[in-house]
Amino acid sequence: MGLPNLSLVEGAFEELVQELAVYLDSLRGEGSTVASEIAPLIAKSEGEEGPKEADRDGVLKKIVTAASALNKAPERELQAAYNLLIHLITYASDPDIFIARVCQYLSQPVTSSAHNSTGLVLGILASLFNAVEPDDETRFNILLAINSTISNSGNYETLRPQLKNLDGWIAEWELEPDNQRKLFLTISESAAAADETADTYTYLLKALRTTQSSPSTDEARELGLRALKLALLNEKHFDFQDLTSLDSIQALRKSDPVWLELLELFSAENFDDFQDFKEANGSFLSDEGLDEDVLDRKSRLLTLASLAAQASQTRQLPYSSIAKALQVPSEDVEMWVIDSVRSGLVEGKLSQQKQEFLIHRSTYRVFGDHQWREVASRLENWRSSLTNVLAIIRQQKEEFIKDKEAELNPPAQNSSGYRPNRRDRNQPQQQQAVAVE
Repeated sequence: MGLPNLSLVEGAFEELVQELAVYLDSLRGEGSTVASEIAPLIAKSEGEEGPKEADRDGVLKKIVTAASALNKAPERELQAAYNLLIHLITYASDPDIFIARVCQYLSQPVTSSAHNSTGLVLGILASLFNAVEPDDETRFNILLAINSTISNSGNYETLRPQLKNLDGWIAEWELEPDNQRKLFLTISESAAAADETADTYTYLLKALRTTQSSPSTDEARELGLRALKLALLNEKHFDFQDLTSLDSIQALRKSDPVWLELLELFSAENFDDFQDFKEANGSFLSDEGLDEDVLDRKSRLLTLASLAAQASQTRQLPYSSIAKALQVPSEDVEMWVIDSVRSGLVEGKLSQQKQEFLIHRSTYRVFGDHQWREVASRLENWRSSLTNVLAIIRQQKEEFIKDKEAELNPPAQNSSGYRPNRRDRNQPQQQQAVAVE
């Protein structure tokens, strides 16, 4: 028996549940009695007021218990059959208990479609997710099942576009920290299965942050060590403030002091200090699965960033200083500077003629009292410079205004001023003799 038209679910509860029961019997084979078991429950509930919720719950309990057989349904019928099951579950007085069981079934292999099972299961889970009210915490369990399917298939790109909604969902569902942690961890595992290192760390760190109310628990320690190891081995991760600021990481000082010492080295110390650590701690790196070459490279790049920050006043860093601090040949200095620029730790220009790195921008690995004092000093210098510039501008403005006023208002002529050949207006003029020849 097939179910060709179940994508569009229409009909009364009694009719649809009987149809699904018969279909389940056909999948389970000889001896299956789902249809006969639910028949008395349906008949008993019929009356003037229609089926009662208690009877529906009894029917659904038997249907959902037998629904694991749907994973054997032909590929062309699988999604339609699950859609019908999901529709029937909405009639339950408490759908959550049935939805959780359906999610368990969907996390198991679909034997009828080995090649397309992931796509089919994700489609069914998406239908289930959308059938639940947005603020219903049941969506949380469905999302866990989606993450599990994606993790098993390595199909992380299917999940990535939806992660922008994650914070909103968590707020709507009012998830407790334990459930938030569970959700973040499943996403981190899905990202890890797809070799998405950045997202793996991001959601592992989110999970770790949910443990800060109990930072010394075994779970907090285990997550802290996982996050620390991932950060150290990630060739693109250079800022460790996100870890050092967490109480659960600082709690490692008692339980795992060597790990915390290693973190502090990469947070603030230099390559020389890391070499001393390796000598003092023997086989620690190899025992913990830490790649020494990766850590050496990262330590050198961070050391170069520190050198550039320390030379921020002169903006010049000699090749010889770099070679000494990184313990590399002089001819390799330019390569390390270029790698540091590519990593975003510094910006600048190489001067082969002067054998110097001219610094345009540097990165502070830690920002403590010393850095704040340096910032305060620079701000004071800028304030003084701006004060001087402002005084000059004001002076120039005043002079400009005076010049304009002088042009528009020239000085008036004084009547008592000197005039050549001046005579009083009423004074009789003296007659002059005119010689006539």
